[in-house]
Amino acid sequence: MHRHNSALIGASRVHLPAGNWPTVYAFLCEHFAQVSAEQWQQRFSRGRVLDQDAQPLALDTPYQQGQRVYYFREVAKETPVPFQADILFQNDDLLVVDKPHFLPVSPVGVYVEETLQRRLMRQLNNPQLTPIHRLDRLTAGLILFSTNSATRDAYQRLFREQQVKKRYEALAAPLPELSFPRVHCSRLVKGEPFFCMQEVAGEANSETRIEVAEKQADYWRYALYPVSGKKHQLRVHLASLGAPIINDDFYPQVLPEQVDNFSAPLQLLATDLWFTDPVTQQPLHFKTQRHLAPLVNLAN
Repeated sequence: MHRHNSALIGASRVHLPAGNWPTVYAFLCEHFAQVSAEQWQQRFSRGRVLDQDAQPLALDTPYQQGQRVYYFREVAKETPVPFQADILFQNDDLLVVDKPHFLPVSPVGVYVEETLQRRLMRQLNNPQLTPIHRLDRLTAGLILFSTNSATRDAYQRLFREQQVKKRYEALAAPLPELSFPRVHCSRLVKGEPFFCMQEVAGEANSETRIEVAEKQADYWRYALYPVSGKKHQLRVHLASLGAPIINDDFYPQVLPEQVDNFSAPLQLLATDLWFTDPVTQQPLHFKTQRHLAPLVNLAN
């Protein structure tokens, strides 16, 4: 079995295509134009651009088609996320993790090291760790990772073919005028601003079964069973019914961008996953150990 080189954990990889660049540095400057030449120079000088044997490359390293080059994405100042994830299950193929609010699953935008994937890569010394499905940064709860590239597609196929039953909980305003359980279907497309989704007329491409799990005077605890897995689906569906999830900064309207308020997380939690393991053929059920905070202020 191929042994992982721990020096490459967390690195991004690029295969050098056919071309006439004089050096690896020249290729990277052109291929990743959003990163300045000065930034690339600094990465080379600090040993943050490596070959496949984890050896640092120099600015004048000649370009060689087919070579694998590893580099580390860097963000000047990442805000530390002061919450830890919990590993609930692990074997040779699968990792089940209980994610906290505010922690991104994978590197994106201003988050590189402060992501669940990077933390787990370092903790488990496994650069092959790859999330099998999606979970928003502001949502807490269960997320599955593949630990073995050979079986990864078998698990990803479960989600593509909707063979995974998912349950979420959300705290939101009461909806006494509606009957439950109910199924909400709609067509979700990219909205404005670009990172939001919106419902439009047309054939439905999203479906959520909604039940009421608990009724309090100020809020209800909703149990949500999404059939599809569209971006922000649960947040949009509840908001469209008139009960936006507590502490949602996007729906029904985008609030001005501000620093994360770690004391007011989005009240959305991925609580349960059920599926038949495609490798062992065993039925599996995983359940979060986290709970949504019942102390809420619907006026905010």
